Amino acid sequence: VQLQASGGGLVQAGGSRRLSCSASGRAFINYTVAWFRQAPGKAREFVSAVKYGLGTKYYGDVAKGRFTISRDNDKKIVYLQMNSLETEDTAVYFCAAASFLHDDYYGTGQYYNFWGQGTQVTVSS
Repeated sequence: VQLQASGGGLVQAGGSRRLSCSASGRAFINYTVAWFRQAPGKAREFVSAVKYGLGTKYYGDVAKGRFTISRDNDKKIVYLQMNSLETEDTAVYFCAAASFLHDDYYGTGQYYNFWGQGTQVTVSS
């Protein structure tokens, strides 16, 4: 599967942004799709994931209460709605996918074998 992330840009603190991860390829429903982010000088961190099949959702601490992940299997798109953005959310956001990923690994980037190119989100104060 090939992934393309989009929707990044400049937003003021307190604002919202919706990121999209568009996929091509077969059997998209069989893939867990996640968002990770990486800020300059910092390690990559898990943001959110939506499981294959029934679409169970998982959130990292950075996302809880502010971000919402969703997927449209017909359109092969995963969205990340980000609200109440803070300057600390400034980062490059990547989407990633893995087929039939075990629940124990949804937050670990090394288990995802397909990655999009990343989209920059900059939150200004």
